[in-house]
Amino acid sequence: MERYKEEFIEFMVESDVLKFGDFTLKSGRKSPFFMNAGAYVTGGSLKRLGEYYAKAIHENYGDDFDILFGPAYKGIPLAVTTAMAYSELYKKQVRYSSNRKEAKDHGDAGILLGSPMKDGDRVVMIEDVTTSGKSIEETLPVIKAQGDVKVIGLMVSLNRQELGLGGKMAALDEITEKYGFPARAIVTMSEVTEHLYGRDVCGKVVIDDAIKTAIDGYYRTYGA
Repeated sequence: MERYKEEFIEFMVESDVLKFGDFTLKSGRKSPFFMNAGAYVTGGSLKRLGEYYAKAIHENYGDDFDILFGPAYKGIPLAVTTAMAYSELYKKQVRYSSNRKEAKDHGDAGILLGSPMKDGDRVVMIEDVTTSGKSIEETLPVIKAQGDVKVIGLMVSLNRQELGLGGKMAALDEITEKYGFPARAIVTMSEVTEHLYGRDVCGKVVIDDAIKTAIDGYYRTYGA
């Protein structure tokens, strides 16, 4: 596993973003782990988060793109901090863009926040995590309405590797099948489990035998 992935896994735990225990998800599923990307709230943590996203995007999609698009609202700071990190790490100036929930009719008018799009632009979409692809369904028409724009891929922070709404494959694979572009993650849940099992982070073992057993059981039921 690449070193930046190992660092990102520990960073999620240190930031209290990735937790292990007994949780009830919005879907109603009982899960032994929970991710809350809203816990990235400091300048330092957002800077590091953008760097991990930039490294993953660079590894998966290279440099041949123009815009980072973050669906409102959670995707907005992700697009901004990742664009800044891309400039610093790879000396490439990429623009950021996001959709507004409601179009603005004065000043900086329109449906987009940040950079406008033009024919020929190549876009990487960026999100925290996705289980249903709902935000993609809502925002992809906004992107396509801007002109001859191509989405070359989606990047999320964690691939939960569990069945999506269709019940046949993982949510990220459902997105790829439905929309025709790759959907990748900085890390997968199997990489998280592999790295954290028996490992001390912040003074305690994050995934002990009991939690590992619970994770294995969860994926026997919901794994993709």
